[in-house]
Amino acid sequence: MNYQAIKSIYTFEMARFFRTMMQSFISPVISTALYFVVFGAAIGNRMESVEGIGFGAFIVPGLIMLAVMTQATSNASLGIYFPKFIGTIYELLSAPVSFLEITVGYVGAAATKAMFIGVVILATSFLFVDLSIQHPFAMIAFLTLTCLSFSLLGFIIGIWAGSFEQLQLFPSLIITPLVFLGGSFYSVTMLPPVWQTITMFNPVVYLISGFRWSFFGTADVPIGLSLIAILLFTALCVGIIAWIFKTGWRIRQ
Repeated sequence: MNYQAIKSIYTFEMARFFRTMMQSFISPVISTALYFVVFGAAIGNRMESVEGIGFGAFIVPGLIMLAVMTQATSNASLGIYFPKFIGTIYELLSAPVSFLEITVGYVGAAATKAMFIGVVILATSFLFVDLSIQHPFAMIAFLTLTCLSFSLLGFIIGIWAGSFEQLQLFPSLIITPLVFLGGSFYSVTMLPPVWQTITMFNPVVYLISGFRWSFFGTADVPIGLSLIAILLFTALCVGIIAWIFKTGWRIRQ
């Protein structure tokens, strides 16, 4: 394992994150704070509790997941797409660096950025709602796995994308709607039976449900099923990335 190569890629990506602090960090935090103000304070005070939990607190896990999934995907996709765009990807591929080391460097940096944003949003939520975390270690585990898995997904999107428009297409048109329809602002049990069944085909439901369980001890699906779902998703992304580097798809073209 070439740790120096991993460190170089990781350090370069983290430096880019801090150079674009307004876009990479402050913007998503402010956007999420507005959700707290509108949904938590303005609307939440006029709504009944959800499963015995105040609405303002209930939406916190969903808001964190929304920010983390979006930022992890965007950061990882941009990180690998930019070298393709300017042509430096060929220098990286010709260096004595394996696909595993390239992936660890880019995905590790994107996951770190998303984790950082998630933790800051969690800390910000305490300013707006009365929040407690029943299973802190489970919360950290779910947050880490979500950052990692969606960074892997973003890495795949960055390799697939042929333009900056395609780069932004997946997060805005796929991930955000899936999060909104995945129980981020409501419990799946509140839906009619038919829509409950349809919602279960949304993979994001399992991630948000497991993450919410770590806060309140209540979930829409069994916690074990949520864990299996995110592990399978992570393994699938790793397999796709291994195939991409083996075949050179969208890299050596």
